[in-house]
Amino acid sequence: MDFSKLLIDLKRKQERAQQLLFKQFGKIMYALCRRYLSPAEEAEEAMMNGFLKVFDKVKDGSFVNEAVFVGWMRRIMVNECLQQLRKTHSFLVMSDSVDEDKTDNASPELILQAKELFAMIESLPTGYRTVFNLYVVEGYSHKEIAELMQISEGASKSQLSKARQKLAQLWKQKNAYYGLGKAR
Repeated sequence: MDFSKLLIDLKRKQERAQQLLFKQFGKIMYALCRRYLSPAEEAEEAMMNGFLKVFDKVKDGSFVNEAVFVGWMRRIMVNECLQQLRKTHSFLVMSDSVDEDKTDNASPELILQAKELFAMIESLPTGYRTVFNLYVVEGYSHKEIAELMQISEGASKSQLSKARQKLAQLWKQKNAYYGLGKAR
């Protein structure tokens, strides 16, 4: 089904179009929500609530192409995740401790895979992880992040800096022997 037909059917609230949209974008939107929320059930709940909002509000939008629509849908999902985080976490809580159980001693031959990087990002404190995802992955500015998270731009910059420091620390711990010529 082409995008313009799908959009018309979505605006008419046709169940088949909603199912098709969910089938096409469900995994992508779940992965987006997982970057912000842990455990997986919270991410799934945010994604489902996001799709309900998409189905409800699609009638109000004018989308020139599929890319604009997907961007709008991603923004709804991010907002759902932030709303969920606001209910359960304080974005200003900043931990300087690293959960050492989340890292292991990687051999020099080990190549960091996407799931390992995801685990490192997931181990960050909530505020760090959220700002990191919004800034690095989603491309939001610090001003936009400050508005979305109801924090100052300075706090956004600080949390991004600390997130990067923690990721670098985790990377070094995970790859302690890589390129250093140390014996095990």
